[in-house]
Amino acid sequence: MDGFELTGFLFTAHIVVLLAGIIALLFVTSKLRPLLAVISVVTISIVTSLIAVTGITTNGLELNIGGGYFIGNIPLRIDALSAWFMLIINFVTTTGVIYGIGYLKVYKSQHSIETMHWVLFILFQSSMLWVCMVQNSIAFLIVWEVMSLSSLLLVLFDHTNPQVLKAGINYMVQMHLSVILLTVAFIWAYFKTGTFDFKGIATYFGTNVNTWLFIIFFLGFGLKAGFMGLHTWLPHAHPAAPSHVSGVMSGVIVKMGIYGIFRIISFLKADYILLGEVVLILSLLTGLFGIMNAAVHRDFKKMLAYCTIENIGIIGIGIGLGLIGMGKGQSLLYYLGFGGALLHVLNHSLFKSLLFYSAGSVYQQTHTRDMDQLGGLIKTMPHTAVMFLIGAIAIGGIPPFNGFVSEFLIYCGLLDGIHSAGIAQVLLMVLSFAGMSIIGGISILTFTKAFGTIFLGTPRQNLHHEPQEVSVLMLIPQYMTVTVMLAVAFVPGFFLRLVGTLLGGGFSSNVPMDSSKFFAYLPLLSNISLYFFLFLFVVGLVFVIRFLATRKREVKYASTWGCGYLAPNTRMQYTGKSFSKTLGKIFGVLVTEKKKYTELTTGEIFPQTRNHSSHYIDFFESNIFDAFINRLIHGMSYFGFIQNGRIQMYVLYGVFFILLIFLGTSLGWI
Repeated sequence: MDGFELTGFLFTAHIVVLLAGIIALLFVTSKLRPLLAVISVVTISIVTSLIAVTGITTNGLELNIGGGYFIGNIPLRIDALSAWFMLIINFVTTTGVIYGIGYLKVYKSQHSIETMHWVLFILFQSSMLWVCMVQNSIAFLIVWEVMSLSSLLLVLFDHTNPQVLKAGINYMVQMHLSVILLTVAFIWAYFKTGTFDFKGIATYFGTNVNTWLFIIFFLGFGLKAGFMGLHTWLPHAHPAAPSHVSGVMSGVIVKMGIYGIFRIISFLKADYILLGEVVLILSLLTGLFGIMNAAVHRDFKKMLAYCTIENIGIIGIGIGLGLIGMGKGQSLLYYLGFGGALLHVLNHSLFKSLLFYSAGSVYQQTHTRDMDQLGGLIKTMPHTAVMFLIGAIAIGGIPPFNGFVSEFLIYCGLLDGIHSAGIAQVLLMVLSFAGMSIIGGISILTFTKAFGTIFLGTPRQNLHHEPQEVSVLMLIPQYMTVTVMLAVAFVPGFFLRLVGTLLGGGFSSNVPMDSSKFFAYLPLLSNISLYFFLFLFVVGLVFVIRFLATRKREVKYASTWGCGYLAPNTRMQYTGKSFSKTLGKIFGVLVTEKKKYTELTTGEIFPQTRNHSSHYIDFFESNIFDAFINRLIHGMSYFGFIQNGRIQMYVLYGVFFILLIFLGTSLGWI
């Protein structure tokens, strides 16, 4: 069986498993439903991963499906770029479905909701895989819409909550704006080339100015990815969704926007430097905006949502560097930029899904997302605390975890870009390097605040029940994720070779590139990983020796020294607000704080008890989008007299419309 026949067989098997899983979920008992969901997702993952691996080993596969007279053939093309994203999707959705079984146990009495949830989850996974395979404009828009609608309904799991409904409507509107922009771009390419095949986009770029069509595509895909100004759905949708859905959405659905941008870049023929500079500047601002907002928020799921925006900015910086490398013909800049971006796509999908799973465990046990109401959970949830700490170290780009590897490549790309000709580009690279450093520093602050406030110290208030460690089903996917994270961290050469092969294939066909300088970084990264492994080994050895030396000694426990104050209370410790208050004041223009507090009057010598509350609002949402919507509603209110509730007026409208049509037809206007 050759690659073409094998791909056709595997794709048919994928469709059969999808349909069989959906139908079976509607009829099996509630006890078997979670198991069937896992079997369906894992089977689809195995089958489509085989398709992805076959696409890599055979240097690209193509399978055509009949789409009818209007659409024409629907080509399914699986190259290295598609395969990279498909494998990431399959791993994250597999961990997500396993975690979700444990997370949704409390909802087992709601049979219909649970059934629909798992049906949508399976469809959600398949739709993301189809996005990576389909290369027909009409079919792509259909599967893109299926992906958006299935994820929307997953977000609306707790549909009785008004805040969840508001988040869902916000998400729906913005995803349809994305579809509108993509539709405009695809129609533009179709009218110029006469084909819905993605090859028509390459044909258009080969004979026309590339900039404007790319920008429309970038805006459409950027809405899904969450670049600054296009991001406002993320801070609402991620906290509203169940945590396993949040992990999958942050881990892979935003990456579908990145996939789309990479796919369009593979068709570009010109304007690389201009587009690279635009993407680089926007991405740098996205990273800074995301991490500054993450640092001040005390809702830990909203904080993680803004961290997603920050990491999309880091990925975008790599994309911008790669485009500049293509424009200048600098092989090393091309590989470091695109290679760092693609590797960070993998790394972010791992540590961000891990963080959302850990956050979901905390929420399940405490029923609050406000970190200022928590504290001391490391004593009752030690495994969750360790998982969150590993994710926090990784997302901060600190060795020895995987986030360091991809960010190191992007840093090296910025250093290589400094050698570019022209003071403007040198300045851009220097500012980008400084911006990346600031992003990393604020990221460490953010997760120091989060981990310290949630897991360390003492409980800040009495919860309804004593938190305890979550079930094994919720811990297994977290350990699976950490295992792959450690593989990237300690065996970086394997993943760099994969990325190098991807970039050296058809993706760079427009500009010939030499990968030898890029692969020269393999020994350096391997040595860094080795040194940190030895460092961890030494630290572990010290603890083992200490344990062996002190295990027979008597252990005494006493209260912490309180500096002479013998009546400490839970309020005598840092809160999430106190960690980030100074940062919030410095960047008050971008991270606006809204307060509710009655100020003291001049003559109020003995003030009464007061309540104080504060929260941070999104700059773009409050100052641009909400302002525009409010103006629009205000303007539309002037036309409220038309819908006045009088049947006589509605009949008169109908008569007027009929007369208008009659006159227009008689006079030849229509």
